Order: sequence, then structure tokens, then C-alpha cells
Amino acid sequence: MNVRDLLPLLIYDDSCYHCSKFASIVKSLAGKNILIVGHNTESGKEIKSEIFPKDYDATRMFWFVTDKIAYGGRAGILPLIFAILKRRSRKTPLKDMPLIYGDDCKTTKAFFMRVRTLLSNSQKIPLG
Repeated sequence: MNVRDLLPLLIYDDSCYHCSKFASIVKSLAGKNILIVGHNTESGKEIKSEIFPKDYDATRMFWFVTDKIAYGGRAGILPLIFAILKRRSRKTPLKDMPLIYGDDCKTTKAFFMRVRTLLSNSQKIPLG
């Protein structure tokens, strides 16, 4: 699989209920312009193995990946919003990937912990 053909894409925590809801909102706003993949799915693991170093734990936050940079957490919010608003057509058509709704994190406390984690974690990884 060539990751460059799949960009832009959003990688989310598919074991977390609130993260899954976030991904479903992005999917409804972006349509088929952004591929959305769970961290723990087979395609998500394959994509992450091509983007991130072998010993890197990318599951700490969501990632928005463009053709030049992988934006993690807080750093990915604005580029994701701009990609949704831009609505340019994809080079490669997407097949619809079902979203997985995790059962973890369904409490209000867990929601605020996830928001705090999102706002406190931020990273950019240039893609070569």
C-alpha cells in the first residue's frame, strides 16, 4: 500500500468512544475527501508502520496526515479544519471504510481527560 495515494488521512483511537464520535463528525463534514482510519485496524497499523519510526507510539493522539507533515493532537486541529473547508477532490477515490466505535471512555470524566490530552499533546513529523 502506498500511503501517499491515501492522503490526506485521519488516524484516530478506535478503542475510545469519544474519539470515534470525533472521527464520525469529521467523516460527515469531509465526505470522501479525507480517509479516516482507526489506530488498531489492520490498515491503520500498516499505514502507521510506513509513516512513523518503528519504536514510536503513535496511539497517544489523533493524527492528521498530509503529503508533507503528520500533525498529531493539537497541531492537527487547524490543518484538519482547513482540509475540511477546502473540499478538494482526491487523486485516488476512497472505498468507504466503516468507523469503529470503541466502548472505552464513555463517561463525562473520560471526555474531559481526552480533551485535556488533546490540548496538551502536539507534534509535527515531516514526511520524507
